[in-house]
This record gives sequence, structure tokens and C-alpha cells, in this order.
Amino acid sequence: MGFLSIVDVVEAISDDKSLMLFNTIAQASGDSDNLKSTLKLTRRQYYSRMSGLLNAGLVIRKSGNYFLSSFGRVVYEAQMLIEKGIQNYWKLKAIDSIESSPGSSQLPSEEYNRLIANLIEDNKIRDTLIRKNNNNFADRQKEKVYKSQEFVVLATPA
Repeated sequence: MGFLSIVDVVEAISDDKSLMLFNTIAQASGDSDNLKSTLKLTRRQYYSRMSGLLNAGLVIRKSGNYFLSSFGRVVYEAQMLIEKGIQNYWKLKAIDSIESSPGSSQLPSEEYNRLIANLIEDNKIRDTLIRKNNNNFADRQKEKVYKSQEFVVLATPA
């Protein structure tokens, strides 16, 4: 298989039919004939897309049936997180809008976390946003400490 990049993986599931094939295998593995007929793919469409999935390491074949590889399961979970993000798109846009509204200062970390907890029901998305906010808050605190230490060094008589 050689070196694999994010581009290779995304390319393998980039069109609707490839993604549909990938998701069908994830939900219920199957044999070639069953997958082709279920998805209404021509023989050429099926094999070219399956080849892309196999080359990207997303799918493996055992006893004539296709299954997601371990890597494929990770990619599938990431795709599910993206779908949840899409379902929460407008709530995420509202959070961005509140954060970047002109004239408003940075929300305190506790307020931001409470806003996220109230708007976002999905635990993975909520945890991602809160973790990112807490990291940003910690970085701002370090920056304040660094600047205050710098001031002390500059203000110390020689």
C-alpha cells in the first residue's frame, strides 16, 4: 500500500457513490453482487470505487465479503462526527457569531463553556469545543504571566 495521505483517504470517499459504498459496507458488510445490486452501480462503477477504498486501506476482503478495516472504522467514526457537526451547523455558527461580535470582549471561560453545554447536545462536539476553549484560556493565562514577568524584568533596577 505504501505511503498513505489524508488526500488519498478523502479522495477514496469523495464522491456520493463511493461514500454510499463505504457507508453500506460499514453498516452491513456484504459480497460484491449484493453491494452492486443494492447501490445500483454498474460493474465498472463498483470496481473502480472499491479499488479506491481498498487502496486507501479503508476496506478489506475476507472470504469474498468486504468489511471495514480498523483504519476504515476510525475514518467512519470521523465521518459520523462530521455529520453531527453538519446537524449542529447553525448552533456552531451562532457560537462563532457570539465569539466574534464587534464590541464584545472575550467571553469568560465559564460562560463560554455554559453556552456550549446549553446549545450542543452531542458529547463529542461539546467536548471538542470546550477542550479547545480551555486550551485557548490556558494560553491566554500563560501569555499574561509571561508579559507580567517581562515587565518585572524590565522594571528591575540595574
